[in-house]
Amino acid sequence: MLPVRRRVRPQSYLLIFGIVAFFLVMAHGPLLQLPYYWDEAGQFIPAASDLYHKGALIPYSAIPNVHPPGVMAWLALAWHIAGYSIVTARVAMLLIAAFGLLVTFLLSIELSRGSAGTPAFLAVTLLFLCPLFYAQSMMALLDMPAMAFTALALLLFLQNRFRACAIACAVLVLVKETGVIAPLVFGAWLLFERRAPGDDRRDALWFLLPVGLLAVWLCALRHFTGHWFGNESFTQYNAVDTLDPVRLLFALLRRVYYLFIGSGHIIGTAMFVYAWKRIPLLRDRPWRIALTLAAAQTLTVTILGGAVLERYLLPVLPILYSGFALAAGALTLTMRRIAIGALAAALIAANFVNPPYPFPFENNLMFVTFTNIARQAAFAADTYSQPVTTTFPMTTALSQPRNGYLMLRHRTHEIPDFRPATIDALVAHPPPLMIVYSTEIDPWGLRGSKLCQWFLTRYYNWQRPMSALEISQLLKMRIAREWESRGFSMALLVNDEMNGPALLRRP
Repeated sequence: MLPVRRRVRPQSYLLIFGIVAFFLVMAHGPLLQLPYYWDEAGQFIPAASDLYHKGALIPYSAIPNVHPPGVMAWLALAWHIAGYSIVTARVAMLLIAAFGLLVTFLLSIELSRGSAGTPAFLAVTLLFLCPLFYAQSMMALLDMPAMAFTALALLLFLQNRFRACAIACAVLVLVKETGVIAPLVFGAWLLFERRAPGDDRRDALWFLLPVGLLAVWLCALRHFTGHWFGNESFTQYNAVDTLDPVRLLFALLRRVYYLFIGSGHIIGTAMFVYAWKRIPLLRDRPWRIALTLAAAQTLTVTILGGAVLERYLLPVLPILYSGFALAAGALTLTMRRIAIGALAAALIAANFVNPPYPFPFENNLMFVTFTNIARQAAFAADTYSQPVTTTFPMTTALSQPRNGYLMLRHRTHEIPDFRPATIDALVAHPPPLMIVYSTEIDPWGLRGSKLCQWFLTRYYNWQRPMSALEISQLLKMRIAREWESRGFSMALLVNDEMNGPALLRRP
C-alpha cells in the first residue's frame, strides 16, 4: 500500500502566499491600469462582463466558444467585491498567479524529496523571471490559472490524495477545457500502474468527475448554440485545420523549441540531460508521472490549438523549471552558479529583448508596447467624428470603452486583415479614416524569403499584409500620424476629401 504523506495545511502557507502576492502585485504596479490586450478585449472580458452584469454563463457580447466559465466567474466575483475596473481584474489574476507560484514551490519540494540543496526556491525564481509567466500573470486569460490548478492537481496526486486531486481537476476543467488531459492521465496511471496487492484501483473512478463536468458544459453549449464547441469557425480552426500532418509537425517543433531552447531554456535542457543518469530521483515514480503529464499536455495543446500560442504551454512550466532546478544539483558548485546565472539572465533579458523571428507580443513585455501605442492611436482617431476602418483588436479598442482605451465609443468598420485582396475592395470607396498596424515583428526578414513564403502560403493561406505606406498610396490617403517602437508600427490614415476641420471632435 502506498503511504499517504502528511497533508499540507493551507493555513500554514497563508503568510507565504501573502508575501508572494504582495511582491507580484508590486512588480506589476505600473501595468495595473493597462488597457485590455487582444484576446482579453475580444473574448474574455466581454464574457466576464456578461456574467457580471446579466449572470450569463454563455456570453452574448462575444462569440461563444468551448472555453468554460471558470475564469470569467472569478473575475465577476472580484468585480462584485472590489468594483468593476481594470485594476480589479488585474489584481484578481495576479492573486491566482501568486497561488500558482506557491503551488509550484510545494510541487518542486515534492519532486525533489531526498535531494540536496533547495531546488524549490530556484524553480519558483525561474518561473517568476520567465517572460511568458510575467506577462500572462496579469492577463484575464485562461492559461495561467490552468497552470496553477494543473500544478495543484499533480502535487495532490503525488501525495496520493486522489479525491482532493480529482476535485482540483474538476476546477481545472472549469478553467480550461484542455485541462481534461490531467484527470485522464491520473486515472490511467492508477488503472495500469503495477501497485502493491490490496491497493484500491477504484480511486481511478474519482477522475471521472472532472470529465463529467466538462461533458455537462459541452452539452450546455450544444443546447444553447447548436455547436459542441460553441461555434463552427472555432471548431474548424482549433480542432480540424490543426490535423494537417505538416501543420501538426510544425506546431510540435515550435512547442519543443520554446520548452527546451528558447528564452535561455537550452541551458536548463543541457543541465537536465547531464543530470539524467547522475540523479536517480529524475527516473523515480514522481518524475515519471510529472513527465507523462507534461508530454500529454504538450501534445494536447499542439493538436487542439490553431494559433499555436506559447501561453498554452504555461501548465508545463512548473514541471520544466522544477526539473531544471533539480538538475542543477548534479553540477559542480562553480558550474552550477554559472549555469543558473546564465539561465536567469537569459530569462530576464527575454522580458525586454524580442527574438529575431515573429512571435506573439504577449510572450514578453512587447504587449505593453502594443497596448500603449494602440491607446495613442485610439486618442488620435477619436479627434475625428468619422468611423475608423481597421482590424481586430483595434476595433474593440475603439468601440468598447470598457477595454480602457477611450472614454466613449467610437464607430468602427472592421476588416479581416490588411492583405491586398482586402484593401483592393476598398479602392472604389476609400474609408474616411484607417488605422493600419503590423501584427508581427520580423527583424531578420524571415518571412521575406521565398521558401518561408511558399510554406506559409501552402499550409496557412498566408499573404503578406500591405504596409501603411502602400495602403495610403493605393487608397490616396494621407498618413496623419505614425507610431513606431521596438520594431512595431501603427499609423493613422486620413482621407482629406472626407475629413475637414469641421469634422474634428476637438482640437
